[in-house]
Amino acid sequence: MALNIPLLKNICEIAGAPGFEKRIRDLVIQEVSSLVDELSIDNMGNVITIKKGVNNPEHKKVMVAAHMDEIGFIVSHIDDNGFLRFQTLGGFDPKTLTAQRVIVHGKKDVIGVMGSKPIHVMTAEERTKVAKTADYFIDLGMPKEEVEKVVSIGDPITRERELIEMGNCVNCKSIDNRVSVFILIEALRNLKNHPYDVYGVFTVQEEVGLRGANVSAHTINPDFGFGLDTTIAFDLPGAQPHEMVTELGKGTAIKILDASTICDYRMVAYMKEIAIKNDIKWQPEILVAGGTDTAGVQRMGKNGAISGAVSIPTRHLHQVIEMASKDDIQASIDLLIACLANLDQYDWSH
Repeated sequence: MALNIPLLKNICEIAGAPGFEKRIRDLVIQEVSSLVDELSIDNMGNVITIKKGVNNPEHKKVMVAAHMDEIGFIVSHIDDNGFLRFQTLGGFDPKTLTAQRVIVHGKKDVIGVMGSKPIHVMTAEERTKVAKTADYFIDLGMPKEEVEKVVSIGDPITRERELIEMGNCVNCKSIDNRVSVFILIEALRNLKNHPYDVYGVFTVQEEVGLRGANVSAHTINPDFGFGLDTTIAFDLPGAQPHEMVTELGKGTAIKILDASTICDYRMVAYMKEIAIKNDIKWQPEILVAGGTDTAGVQRMGKNGAISGAVSIPTRHLHQVIEMASKDDIQASIDLLIACLANLDQYDWSH
């Protein structure tokens, strides 16, 4: 089954900074409304869909979470010359801001560029210093009076970069986590004859603290849970084998743990068994720093959930050149569907 690259492109390129997910939310609703039995939006803006199980007398619930938001910025100041200062929404390595275009979402969308002090006028000491976010400003090419006609303090800012295909990979800003939004949509499209009610949840504000997943898991109180998110593929020059976490093209990743979650050992064993039985290429994931919506899904329901995660190996995370393998993306879709379809066939006792 060929990936729907035009859909993935739309999902990755559309704007949706944490707390400002309306555009991506509208696209998600457009895509999934015809694929599910129920759809609602909670007060935070999470999109909660339900696809009913075929044999579910105990009303078991499975929550699958994919966050819609992308790392971005928010306007914090407009100076006398029309330059913008900003605060980050999510985690950035400041050096990745150099020479980037951004989109300021004011009364209309305005293109800006990340500026900093030119190397030509830096002192010798300044040239050796590690870049800080505070060293950057946004240049809109307009004087203050023109800027203020369209931009206000508190307007969100996203990064500008289109999706392209490179070899057997896709490359774009916001592969994290729009690739998982795509995977969940495709799983809902192709999922049939699953035993339990599947709650496909497109969450908000993950990049600033798993906020949407926490609220939606509290509402749903799932019995089982799956997080969908990218993970580090550090299969790059200079990396030691024990540092790689995952490798591109080696299959979807089954999360064992990250900094916020120890996945249920039963779920990890189940996911491995399903992958092997269905000839789905997979690799284990142990991520020592960072967390995903899996943590919220696992522990914010009243009873807790037997939880695991499908992770998508991604190079160059939290940059505008994030890269994922098409084969790994397809394997992630296949694994999620197979796991949802067979939950009633496994012994979940401790």
